[in-house]
Amino acid sequence: MKAKWWGGLAAVLTAAAAVLTLAQPAQAAAGFTVSGTRILDANGNTFLMRGVNHAHTWYAGQTTTSLAAIKALGANTVRVVLASGQRWTKNESADVTNVINQCKANRLICVLEVHDTTGYGEQAGAATLAQAVDYWISIKSALTGQENYVILNIGNEPYGNGTAAAGWTADTKSAISRLRAAGFQHQIMVDAPNWGQDWQFIMRDNAASVFAADPQRNTVFSIHMYGVFDTAAEINDYLGRFQSAGLPIVVGEFGHDHSDGNPDEETILATSQRLGIGYLGWSWSGNGGGVEYLDMVTNFNPAQLTSWGQRLFNGANGIKATSREASVFGGTNSPSPGGPSSSNPPSPSTGNPPAGGCTATYAVTNSWTGGFQGTVTVKAGTSAITGWTVTWTWPDGQRFTNSWNATVSSSGETVTARNAAYNGRLAAGAEAAWGFTASRGTSNNNPAVTCAAA
Repeated sequence: MKAKWWGGLAAVLTAAAAVLTLAQPAQAAAGFTVSGTRILDANGNTFLMRGVNHAHTWYAGQTTTSLAAIKALGANTVRVVLASGQRWTKNESADVTNVINQCKANRLICVLEVHDTTGYGEQAGAATLAQAVDYWISIKSALTGQENYVILNIGNEPYGNGTAAAGWTADTKSAISRLRAAGFQHQIMVDAPNWGQDWQFIMRDNAASVFAADPQRNTVFSIHMYGVFDTAAEINDYLGRFQSAGLPIVVGEFGHDHSDGNPDEETILATSQRLGIGYLGWSWSGNGGGVEYLDMVTNFNPAQLTSWGQRLFNGANGIKATSREASVFGGTNSPSPGGPSSSNPPSPSTGNPPAGGCTATYAVTNSWTGGFQGTVTVKAGTSAITGWTVTWTWPDGQRFTNSWNATVSSSGETVTARNAAYNGRLAAGAEAAWGFTASRGTSNNNPAVTCAAA
């Protein structure tokens, strides 16, 4: 849906039936798993993808430096373009092993995708999903044992806009079944038809039955958001239906502009953060065919971030502000290198909170002329708590422009923030974070923050 492989796009259709809700029994599986709408890593911790796409199959010589740079800018995931041999030269097992090892060395989760399937039925020479499965089976030796670090995205944008798109449901079910029968234990990701944008709602309306076709109940759905998703209403409706149905979805590709229309990237980022949905921007560098503006860096040089790269990595709800490294790399779900940091130190916590109490720390994670972004981390004391309230008084006339993961109210300089329904209960010593953007003047001193537990 980007660069020179893009076909035509019909107008967005309106109303369609809601996705059916499906109960998801717990499964014993290796590596990443699904729990309701959440993706869990191998340690059972929630993992929120925050990353980018890298076109390895066309720019293999750039992969080593690119992955290191992507990590340094704060990402926790990279979606890697591979080829199965139908349209581009096949990436063999040894090459895939090298890519996985480089992802692991950079502490990045690796989403591997076959790109030859792009636009099948409308794009000449495109591979079928069955051929993509043949490819995964042929390189299984490179993938076995990597379930903690690798997610298999069966095929990129596997149908165009023609009548063949109607085959997406049956072909996707068959592909999942064949992979499981071949012994793959990995989490599986499936792309939508219609060049990834699902404007016919084929994936949306059949997601529950596709999920049920996976005997491990470990399939994640991926929507690509370009010109079809040019309004907040469309974005919120599409992602919200998967949330309501209890099905896992990620935004596997999106951009700030496109030849088929102008995506609403601000809503994509804000809604993904609000709903706890992963996203992977397209793409690091090397775009052609008239969509070079989708490059995040110029000529693979991380010192030359484009405006799109600046927005995705450094802006509100972007990668630096929201990315957390997967706990399978030995961390404690802390910010990734290059992730949230503060030019103003957090408000200090003095001693341990009392039993049943809590403390809160305030940090500025990004700033710009006239505005800034912050994160507040609430920590329970020596006993569990059932809710929390954070208060402060702005010292320099700052004012909220947006907030997430808390219910926030202001009266003049006084701020009161209460937990959301899902992050108030904290075990002893556990933490919950919420974020905001705000306006500022010349000064931007940190307020003194207090926390009261329920």
